Amino acid sequence: MRVSLDAIPLAAPLTGVGHYTFELARHLALHSPADEFELVSPFPFPLTSPVSEQALPPNLRAFHKKVSALNRRWFALGLPRYLKQSGTHIFHGTNYEVPPWGGCPTVMTIHDLSLFLHPDTHEERRVRRARRRLPLMARSASRIITPSESVRREVLEHLRLDPVKVVSIPEAPRGVFSPASAEEALEVKRRLGIEDEFILFVGTIEPRKNLLTLITAFEEILRTTPHRPQLIIAGGEGWMTEEFFSQVGKSGAAERLRFTGYLADEDLRALYSSCGVFAYPSLYEGFGLPPLEAMACGAPVVASPIPSIIEATGADAVRLVPPTDAQALAHALVEILADEKERRHLSQTGRERAGRLSWEKTARATLAVYEDVLGR
Repeated sequence: MRVSLDAIPLAAPLTGVGHYTFELARHLALHSPADEFELVSPFPFPLTSPVSEQALPPNLRAFHKKVSALNRRWFALGLPRYLKQSGTHIFHGTNYEVPPWGGCPTVMTIHDLSLFLHPDTHEERRVRRARRRLPLMARSASRIITPSESVRREVLEHLRLDPVKVVSIPEAPRGVFSPASAEEALEVKRRLGIEDEFILFVGTIEPRKNLLTLITAFEEILRTTPHRPQLIIAGGEGWMTEEFFSQVGKSGAAERLRFTGYLADEDLRALYSSCGVFAYPSLYEGFGLPPLEAMACGAPVVASPIPSIIEATGADAVRLVPPTDAQALAHALVEILADEKERRHLSQTGRERAGRLSWEKTARATLAVYEDVLGR
């Protein structure tokens, strides 16, 4: 079997979809050495990306298909032509898109429906494009994968697809995320200007992550308790951030806030492993990898009780707080910071929960989808 996977998410600093694409492709190749896999993109992969040839199993290659004037429209023209010429048996669109033609079956991953369900947290042009294209792509695909049952239900409801066509396959924390040594964590904290007691958030800065509520909760902590932790926000700047940074500039807690920007995995591992508590008050997620990464490193987690988060983390392994209740969030964060026994309990149960998921299981279930599609 020859499988091509969309590698466009790998052509920029990796976030959730990029990590999904790489980990899935690598573990597919490791699990099925008799089959051929390739990551194909019209854009070159940056040299700083983990997808160098040295990082790939021998049956997985990274291929940059240069775009010409004839195939400039990649999904409509360039990719279908390539798939037809290359003899690909199945194409996996890892980021919501598949070609409308190309002579082979297609599988598409829909990570979430935030552009449909929370359009106010996205730029208008992206919402219009998604609402126009995604239903067409979903009907075109032979099979659709979602990262959770909650997203599967949303896809069936809003895109009106045959239930047999949509399958949920959970993701997993990457292997790099395990508890770091105290020495490693101390070196990273010193380099980044982070004190010993801190609350951590990891993710792209964008409205859906609900960071204004986290800032409000943090202000409450500083104003009403003796605790003086730092709040560390680790992640690149996304979209529609003007209101957020305006509020940060006016915040009385600004001097205890630290924005690190996008961090390498080794730095994230050190921060996950040494934070007093990890906070993730997101309004909506398709799965929620950062809480699982934090749990894998032993961090106690406070997160939103939204269906995908509960499904991914397990309700008993994290502290769940309504995402728009800043006072309740502040109370939960302070309680965990002050209670060593509770931190140890959440750390242990979180590591056990995260350990039940693996990219090998994700790859095995995805391979079964490919085989079923080709068999039909």
